[in-house]
Amino acid sequence: MLSKRAKYAIMTILFLYENKEQTPISAKAISEQENIPYKFLENILRDLRTHQVVKSMRGPVGGYSLAKDPNEITVTQLMRIIDGPVALIPCVSEKFYESCGECTDEETCRIRKLFFQLRAEMVGVLNKSIVELSQL
Repeated sequence: MLSKRAKYAIMTILFLYENKEQTPISAKAISEQENIPYKFLENILRDLRTHQVVKSMRGPVGGYSLAKDPNEITVTQLMRIIDGPVALIPCVSEKFYESCGECTDEETCRIRKLFFQLRAEMVGVLNKSIVELSQL
């Protein structure tokens, strides 16, 4: 299930993209416009800034704007920044792989094969850029 933090991160990036002519935009304005709790949003923005998805400017006209091309920011990337793996089991994760302790042979494991297929299809759908998402 998509966490609220990840959902709010996607909403925030989409908002910054769709209002790019008004950037930088304060966290307070984003919070009010997108109905995201302010303190919650501050933590999300900190994570996004750490991963260089957004940049911040200080001062009376400061705020946040996108730090990279919105065509390069994907939903999958945002989910991984906020929630970690996209895969439902660790042995099929692309970025956060871990072997399953109870599995004796990953090559023949039918559960792994099913969830590998699911992850591949899910990532294919979620790999939409913010630009593509804004057009849905």
